[in-house]
Amino acid sequence: MKKIGLIGGMSWESSQLYYQIINTKVKEVLGGFHSAKCVMESVDFSEIEKLQHEDNWDALDQMMVDSAINLQNAKAEVIILCTNTMHLSSDSIIKHTNIPFLHIAEATGKKIQEKKLKKVLLLGTQFTMEKDFYKKILSDSFGIEVITPNQDDRASVHQIIYEELVLGKINPESKDTYLNIIDRSIQEGAEGVILGCTEIPLLIKQGDVNIPVFDTTSIHAESAVEFALSTF
Repeated sequence: MKKIGLIGGMSWESSQLYYQIINTKVKEVLGGFHSAKCVMESVDFSEIEKLQHEDNWDALDQMMVDSAINLQNAKAEVIILCTNTMHLSSDSIIKHTNIPFLHIAEATGKKIQEKKLKKVLLLGTQFTMEKDFYKKILSDSFGIEVITPNQDDRASVHQIIYEELVLGKINPESKDTYLNIIDRSIQEGAEGVILGCTEIPLLIKQGDVNIPVFDTTSIHAESAVEFALSTF
C-alpha cells in the first residue's frame, strides 16, 4: 500500500470527510483491520481565504508547494489536494515535487465519462466556476461541455460556501437555492451536476436531484485509494 499525502484544512470539515472516505474504502477493499497509510498537512484556512480574495495567487502557490514538499519529505508516495479551488496551484505543486499528484478534475472527468454524459453543470466557488483550470481539463481531456450558473447565481453559490458551508452551517434555504439553480441548468440541457467544492456534498446529495451528481470529495478520495492499492 502506497502512503497517501493529503493537503487539508480547506476546510477541515471536508478534510475530515477525505480521511473517513479513504479509510472506509481501504477497509472495504482489503477487509480485516486494514486502514490507510496516510499523512496530512493541514493549513489555516483563514490565511488561504484572505489571500484568495486578495487575488494573491503567487503567495497561495507558494503555500501549497511548501505543504506538498512537507508531504514528500514525510515519504508520501502520492499527493492529493483536499479542495477544488486550490487546484489552481496544481501546476506549481507538480513542478516542485517528484511524486504523483492526483488532480480532482481528472478523477471527476473519468466518472462523468463512464456515465457517457456530454454536458454538465459545475458548481463551486467563483474561482472554480469562472476560471478555466477545471473546465479546460473536462473539455480537452474528456470532451465534456461544462456550463456554470449566471452571474447572480454564481455569487449566491460562492456566498453560501464561504459564509455557511466552510463554517459547518447547513441551512435548508441555501439547499433550496442550490436545487433551484440545478433545476434551471437541467432546462439548459445539463445531464449531470459536479459538486465542484468539497463542502457542497455537506448540503446536496444524489437523492435531492434527478440527474447524476458527481461528489468530487468522494470521487477524489476513492481515486487516491485506487492509486495507493495499485501495483504500478
